[in-house]
Amino acid sequence: MQNQSVVSEFILLGLSQNPNVEKILFAIFLLVYLATIGGNMTIVVTILCSPALLGCPMYYFLSFLSFLDACISSVVTPKMIVDFFYEKKTISFECCMTQLFAVHFFTGAEVIVLAAMAYDRYVAICKPLHYFYIMNRRLCGTLVGVAWIGGLLHSTLQILFTLQLPFCGPNFIDHFLCDLFPLLKLACTDTHIFVILVFANSGSICIIIFSLLLVSYGVILFSLTAQSSSGRHKALSTCGSHITVVVLFFVPCLLIYARPTSAFSFEKNVFIFADVLTPLLNPMVYTFRNKEMKNSIKKIWKRFIVDSDQ
Repeated sequence: MQNQSVVSEFILLGLSQNPNVEKILFAIFLLVYLATIGGNMTIVVTILCSPALLGCPMYYFLSFLSFLDACISSVVTPKMIVDFFYEKKTISFECCMTQLFAVHFFTGAEVIVLAAMAYDRYVAICKPLHYFYIMNRRLCGTLVGVAWIGGLLHSTLQILFTLQLPFCGPNFIDHFLCDLFPLLKLACTDTHIFVILVFANSGSICIIIFSLLLVSYGVILFSLTAQSSSGRHKALSTCGSHITVVVLFFVPCLLIYARPTSAFSFEKNVFIFADVLTPLLNPMVYTFRNKEMKNSIKKIWKRFIVDSDQ
C-alpha cells in the first residue's frame, strides 16, 4: 500500500505555549539532559575502564543499559529543548519518522536488556556455583546481539505500518515528539486496525516481558529464604535496584501502549517521565546503592586528576 500523505511537516504543540513557562522549562530540561548524559556515560566509562567490573556480566549489561538510556534521552530531549526557543515548533515528515524509529529502536533493545539482567540475577542467586559457567562471555554477547536485533525488528514494524497512514489534513501534534498515538489522531483514515497493531506490537511486549520479570523476581525472592541473612541482604540490595529500574521503565510503557484506545489525556506527562526522567534516575539507582560502582568511580576520578596534573 503506497503512502498518500501530502503533509511535509508537523507542528508540535510542545509542553506549553507560554513563553515565560518555556524559559523555565528550558533551564530545567537542559540541566536534566546534561545530568542524564553525564550520569550514564560516567557508568559506561567506569565499567569499560575497570576490568574487574567489565568481566562481571551484571556490570556488562549495566554499561549497555546506560548507553541505551543516553541514546533515548538524546533522541527526545535536545529537540524538545531547542523548540522552547521557537513559537512555531516544526518537524519534517522524514525527521518525525526518524525520531519515531529511533525511540522504539532503543527502547525495544532496553526491554530485552532488562530481561537479560533479570536472568543474570536469577542465575547469580539461584545457581551461584554455576554462575560464571552459564553467564559466559558468549552468552552475554549473544543477549546483547538479541537486544539490538529485537529493537530493530520492533521499530521496523512500527515504522512500516506508520508509513502506510495517509496524512492529508491537520498537521498539529499535541505532543513534544513524534509517536504512534499522536500521529494516529492525524491520519485521514479509520485507525482502529492500527491501534490494535500498536497494542499487538508495543503493548503486548510490555505486558509479556513485565509479567516474565515479575515471575522471575518472585522466584528469586522466594529462593532467598534459604540463604543466610548476610547473603539475603546483599541479594536484596542488588535485586532492589533492578526491580526499581524495571518499574520505572515498564509502568509508563504499560500506561502508554497497553490499552485498546488512543485517547489519553496525560500522555505527554507519562512520556516526560519515561523518556526524560527515567534515563536520569537509572544511573542514580545503580550508583547510590552499589559500593563497587562508587569505589570504581572514585578510582577513575583519582586517576584522571593525577594524569591531568602531570
